[in-house]
Amino acid sequence: MNIIETIKKNKLLTAVSLAYVFLFIAMPDKAYLSVKNSMYYIIEMLQIMPVVFILTSIIEAWVPKEVIVNGFGEKAGIKGGVFSLLLGSFSAGPIYAAFPICKILLKKGASIANVVIILSAWAVIKVPMLANEAKFLGIQFMGIRWVFTVIAIIIMAYLMTIFVKKEDIPVQKGQNLDKVTGIDIKVQYCIGCGLCEKLLPQYFEVVGKKAKWKGSILNDAQIDELKPIIDACPVKAIDFK
Repeated sequence: MNIIETIKKNKLLTAVSLAYVFLFIAMPDKAYLSVKNSMYYIIEMLQIMPVVFILTSIIEAWVPKEVIVNGFGEKAGIKGGVFSLLLGSFSAGPIYAAFPICKILLKKGASIANVVIILSAWAVIKVPMLANEAKFLGIQFMGIRWVFTVIAIIIMAYLMTIFVKKEDIPVQKGQNLDKVTGIDIKVQYCIGCGLCEKLLPQYFEVVGKKAKWKGSILNDAQIDELKPIIDACPVKAIDFK
């Protein structure tokens, strides 16, 4: 039963695994090439994502919610759109690095429209990309393409606010705190960043580059104290049990 539940929760991963099995049986040469290409992107992600997780931790722990609301929230207006466009345009790294950052921004009060602008600008009008485009295709081509792309991004951001609401986005799962007995640390996800130990050393310590829970059964006051730490974990390796 546990295997079936795991498959249901990881349908995409299961489908990809089955596709690889089929390739190795039917076309081993193409399967080898596919694995080689996949490993390139996996290595790239392992190099980039720890930095992204640290950045999301900093935003979560140190950037006040009011700053995000004022700069990127529903009432930020044109200013919010400009800030979002600049953030996406001057970003670094591949587009998948933007998703955890945008999730934190949504959680702290950014609007859906501004998150769409950040993601879209990150994907198609980053400054390094524009520089290369101007070099190979000309400044006129780059400029006209940039103008039409920005217009399309604004239209798309507006349409997203009509069809998608914040409650439809799984920013944070609910937790039945009445049945909490302790803390569960998923060591396979922990990257040993030490944020939990730094913020609450009386409960956490990092041993062998993995966070370790030092407490026992929790009371209500401890549960309230631990909620921000669980939210702040960059890889969501900490949860109540």
